[in-house]
Amino acid sequence: MKKIFFLISLLISFIVITLSLSVGSVIIPIKNLLFLSPMDDYMKMIVFELRLPRIIMAFLVGMLLASSGNIVQIIFQNPLADPYIIGIASSATFGAVIAYLLKLPEFYYGVIAFISCMLSTLLIFKISKRGNKIEVNTLLIVGITLSSFLGGFTSFSIYMIGEDSFKITMWLMGYLGNASWRQILFLIFPLVFSSIYFYSKRNELDILMLGDEQAHSLGINISKLKFHLLIVSSFVVAYSVAFTGMIGFVGLIVPHIMRSIIGPLNSRLIPFVLIYGGVFLLFCDTVGRIILSPVEVPIGVITSILGAPFFLYLALKARRK
Repeated sequence: MKKIFFLISLLISFIVITLSLSVGSVIIPIKNLLFLSPMDDYMKMIVFELRLPRIIMAFLVGMLLASSGNIVQIIFQNPLADPYIIGIASSATFGAVIAYLLKLPEFYYGVIAFISCMLSTLLIFKISKRGNKIEVNTLLIVGITLSSFLGGFTSFSIYMIGEDSFKITMWLMGYLGNASWRQILFLIFPLVFSSIYFYSKRNELDILMLGDEQAHSLGINISKLKFHLLIVSSFVVAYSVAFTGMIGFVGLIVPHIMRSIIGPLNSRLIPFVLIYGGVFLLFCDTVGRIILSPVEVPIGVITSILGAPFFLYLALKARRK
């Protein structure tokens, strides 16, 4: 069953990638993409210089956000937890904007975003913790409050920028139009490092899902484990936001759906969350490119339209339980 689902996942990924390469303001015939017919220089420029970097960027960021969302949900033991909802992404955005205002090199955007993200994450974790448990209501309230607070500072900073305000506003809504091979290289290390780390902790993550008391009785140092997981999750979110802006709900939707399909075991869950995180974000970006073509809808708008009703559904489901 696992092998069949994996093959289906690869097929879905191939289909979405091929369609994303094909559609847009200029249609590239699929036969050309499959090398059944030669591409002219104009087609090659569109595919290899414009669309392919954007597709790879979307896939990488989707993998990072979905992976981080899965870990955040396990840490807080709540399916409603998400880097976007609890304020982590907003703090990363604030840090990236500060780096832009200081005119730092592009590499440091992720560094400053990570520092801001880490400080906010620790604050949220500390305030929400009561004894050995995380109070979910407190978590959501603190996250929303922090998100609004930092969002205000971010908006003020953009207002002060002036001439580049439109460019930054587009980025804030989640924008992949500036994707480049250089940015892709910056994202490869966070993806490889976080994936290896999270998968190496798969057994501890499974135990953590049983509850803090059960995990403690089995010899898990809960505070240390959660602290390390939060650091890596913040690192992942920071670098994603630094280059693509605010893209919400990927970390909420994908882990929840994958968990309901293949179960909670992280040895299976982590790889499929990565795959479908990439597929989901690439699908949303493709929709954003073609729905009002030649005008592009920011990818964050598409994910919010899909994610907000899903969040409401989960909230109502949790309330009934």
